[in-house]
Amino acid sequence: MDTTLRDGSQGVNVSFSLKDKLKVAQLLDQLGVDYIEGGWPASNPKDFEFFKEVKGLGLSSKVAAFGSTRRKGVKPSADQSLNGILDADTEVGVIFGKSWRLHVREVLNVTDQENLEMIYDSVRYLKDHGLEVIFDAEHFYQGYLDDPSYAIAVLNTAREAGADTLVLADTNGGTPPHVIFKVTTEVREKVEGELGTHMHNDAGCAVANTLLGVAAGARHVQGTINGIGERTGNADLVQVIPTLALKMGFKVLKDGSLPKLREVSAELYDILGQQPNPFQPYVGDNAFSHKAGVHADAVMKNPKAYEHVDPSLVGNSRKVVISELSGSSNLLAYADALGLTKNKKDERLRAALERVKSMEKEGYSFDQAAASAILIMMREFGTYVPSFEVDYWKVMSDGVLSLAVVKVNGKPAVAEGNGPVNAVDKALREALRDAGLSVEDVKLVDYKVHLPGRARNTESVVRVVAQFTDGIRVWGTTGVSTNVVEASVRALIDGFDYYLQMERRKR
Repeated sequence: MDTTLRDGSQGVNVSFSLKDKLKVAQLLDQLGVDYIEGGWPASNPKDFEFFKEVKGLGLSSKVAAFGSTRRKGVKPSADQSLNGILDADTEVGVIFGKSWRLHVREVLNVTDQENLEMIYDSVRYLKDHGLEVIFDAEHFYQGYLDDPSYAIAVLNTAREAGADTLVLADTNGGTPPHVIFKVTTEVREKVEGELGTHMHNDAGCAVANTLLGVAAGARHVQGTINGIGERTGNADLVQVIPTLALKMGFKVLKDGSLPKLREVSAELYDILGQQPNPFQPYVGDNAFSHKAGVHADAVMKNPKAYEHVDPSLVGNSRKVVISELSGSSNLLAYADALGLTKNKKDERLRAALERVKSMEKEGYSFDQAAASAILIMMREFGTYVPSFEVDYWKVMSDGVLSLAVVKVNGKPAVAEGNGPVNAVDKALREALRDAGLSVEDVKLVDYKVHLPGRARNTESVVRVVAQFTDGIRVWGTTGVSTNVVEASVRALIDGFDYYLQMERRKR
């Protein structure tokens, strides 16, 4: 069950509009999750409206509405939270109840027996209205460690009331994996019915705890895409799902859905206005990146040498990084793809590598700028054909608008922009167009300025990394200078040059 739209929305800096929620629901449905927990309809108008609008999407996944057990001294029929679930008109209701006596006595201020009655009445009320009921036992692991008999009584009470699934929640996220496995194993032996897990990441163990919960007998898993959620987040389904499917032998999603993981992860980051985590397992940009020469050499011989799964299974791809740590094998991967050489002892390849390493001493970094390194390599191999020459450039700025003058192949161009880099970008494009070179499909999608600590003069040298796309390919370039605009111009020139070189090779 995905709870991105409910528990995930409780994360700091996470906010979904109604339109966002509906889009995420469609993404999750395409991914093939069994349940989409859409929100808490009794808590706010937006969540209530979501349940009305989602019906028109024709989703295959079941949509679940969330709520709490009835309040102290209130009949289920008069409880706002329970009736909110019914008013949402879904086939599945998820309700949470207390399983830790500390919460029962100090938070709810009720007796142990009153809490059990609240749980029973709430589950039964939803079952009597024909709903499938998932009961989340809040703070279960803390409750079990404090008083096993009472925590088990909570689960048995929910089961006797008709709950279809009993979910063991590590709500404060502080239980270590070995305890999760031990407790879940004991519960599996004592309680009948389907068990589930709901793990938070406060100790950095949410994914491990989820997997060990399944290993101990749980068959229902809750989590969020990218692990968003309260405090440090929930179990990241982007990590849990492929591990269950590829390493533990479980059928998790509908057939053919696993390669959509990276796309769904990226879409959610985009909806939230967040940068994707490049180190995220399975789907991150660095998940299958190889930088050390020894690693790159081994992977080219047999990917299994350093890749735990085929990256294409989760919608990702292999990336060989070029840097001062590289051996010839790193460049060879690109040289081979370009049809230049298959021999890593090729002197031209070694010369290109030495040039790369020399430039890194000056402050360059090609980790995210392989295109600039490829241009160096093409020059060493003699396959580089100059596309254009920048005769000169100049930028003037009044603090609000900037004016750039660029001359390419003897053709001058002038452009105004919001800042010097934007102005130079526009002027370069215009000059290239006037010179008969089309770069209309090329978009600058990312631009970063770094102060390279390894540079000889760290007080004055800046490094710019630019990322481009033509809608099909994505490439990065870099420029280094004591002047940030000049560094930017160098990165822009490489970006356009790389595109034109690849287009020429394609023709």
